[in-house]
Amino acid sequence: MAKATNTPATGFGPATFEFYEGLEADNSKAYWEDHKPIYLNSVKAPLESLLTTLEPEFGSWHVFRPNRDVRFSKDKSPYKVHAGGYAEAEDNVGYYVQVSATGLMLGGGWWRSSPAQITGFREAVAGPDGAELARLVNGLRKAGYVIDGEQLKTVPRGFDADHERADLLKHKSLTIITSYEPADWMESAELIKRVRTQWRKCQPTLEWLAQHVGPADDSNR
Repeated sequence: MAKATNTPATGFGPATFEFYEGLEADNSKAYWEDHKPIYLNSVKAPLESLLTTLEPEFGSWHVFRPNRDVRFSKDKSPYKVHAGGYAEAEDNVGYYVQVSATGLMLGGGWWRSSPAQITGFREAVAGPDGAELARLVNGLRKAGYVIDGEQLKTVPRGFDADHERADLLKHKSLTIITSYEPADWMESAELIKRVRTQWRKCQPTLEWLAQHVGPADDSNR
């Protein structure tokens, strides 16, 4: 296991990934407290630095808390086995970065959809502008991105089951993800370049989502 350090890292290196390997093996308060300096300096600090650097182009950011909400979960493990950061483009639409024992996950999408947003999304997908989203999503798939999100098993009521964009109509959220295993470039200036490049590739799709899903309503805020 990597030794604790009081010096914030400039990126994600061996200490980052070893910290999460250890947390997966021992998800306890004792482990967390013993290794907290590594979390602060090799996870949280470089994540915040990365998002601060990218903020002028992608917007204000938020780093998610490391504690799990276990109130309604059978799994009472107290800590998340990853750290995530989010830059919001519009209500529930934005860019995402996550680091864990398995490496780095990058992308963006539309999360935590409100009823009003789902309605707006479906109407836009079924209308003339839906062809543009289909084109963007197909391009991302060909580029190696995984397109995911919460989906219905069937096309929602009110829409033709044989609609040419039936696969998109099933979505209640839509995410765009690409992943990397731990690599040397993650603790160098290349990290910022890679994240910026991947987020820019997601940008046209996120702009479409931000335009068409609309603001979240009070029922999901």
